[in-house]
Amino acid sequence: MHVPPQNVQIKRIYDPPEPTDGRRILVDRLWPRGVSKSRAAIDEWAKEVSPSPELRKWFKDHPERFETFRKRYIEELLMIPEKSKEIARLRRLAAEEKLTLLYAKKNPDCNHALVLAEVIRGTVDMESPSAEGPLSLL
Repeated sequence: MHVPPQNVQIKRIYDPPEPTDGRRILVDRLWPRGVSKSRAAIDEWAKEVSPSPELRKWFKDHPERFETFRKRYIEELLMIPEKSKEIARLRRLAAEEKLTLLYAKKNPDCNHALVLAEVIRGTVDMESPSAEGPLSLL
């Protein structure tokens, strides 16, 4: 299935909604601080595709770990059935309509939504996890 790259964008939940956002999907495990449900204007909350609590805690406030985080997160998305099932659903949606993946992290260049967008677009190897094998958090 082809997902047009322009059909998947990312945006901070704190940025105002725009008509060009399409379907607004919150992809964080935790509800963002200081954002009411009406202000968030989300269409759905896809907690299933957020990084595991362990991975999220390991990566928090350590941008130098991003490349390793990226590999581990992709592995989670591919290997955990409920995550891979949700990825398939989001890919089907993105093939037909624009999705805006919403996240709370401050750094726009170093967050899980960037990786998730790559996976939904299909611009990463979806057949196998990292060549190095399973990665531990230690």
